[in-house]
Amino acid sequence: MRRLFSVPNILTGFRFVLIPVLIVLFSVDQNARIEMWCFILFTVAALTDFVDGWLARRYKIETVFGKLMDPLADKILVTTVLIMLIPLGKIAAWVCLLIVCREIIVTGFRGLAATTGKVMAAGSIGKLKSNFQYFGLGFLIFPAQVLPIPCQHQIGTVLIYCSLVLALWSGAVYSYRLRSVFLETARG
Repeated sequence: MRRLFSVPNILTGFRFVLIPVLIVLFSVDQNARIEMWCFILFTVAALTDFVDGWLARRYKIETVFGKLMDPLADKILVTTVLIMLIPLGKIAAWVCLLIVCREIIVTGFRGLAATTGKVMAAGSIGKLKSNFQYFGLGFLIFPAQVLPIPCQHQIGTVLIYCSLVLALWSGAVYSYRLRSVFLETARG
């Protein structure tokens, strides 16, 4: 029980708590102040994703709960922000749809693997994908009026497109790594 309430797991839980706050902030009329709060809260949530994994590995307090919930919190955070940016005209719906579908499929793969006793932790391509998503979304969320960042929206869009390619690639890698689980469950 003590390991369940470790700092990494608490950080993952905190990321879940920030998601409804972001939904509310993205839902109100946008101005530079609201956009800055969205950026700050999103950045804090993204940083918890980096810190919780680092702490768990560094201090050898990784848990099965953390291995399952950390990527889920990441997926829900990114999915929420992607969807909330569509009506603001900051991202194309088709890009969000592909990313969200990939995330649902990979989550399903993880669930299938868990039924056979396997825990699928995030791979290096998936972690790289997350970095591109976090930075891309950060550029898209950051208020354009605050700093004169040339091509800010275009930079964010390119980073999201890179994350989309990495998402599809890592999804294929997950499928390949779980091929034995697919065969095993098909027989059973």
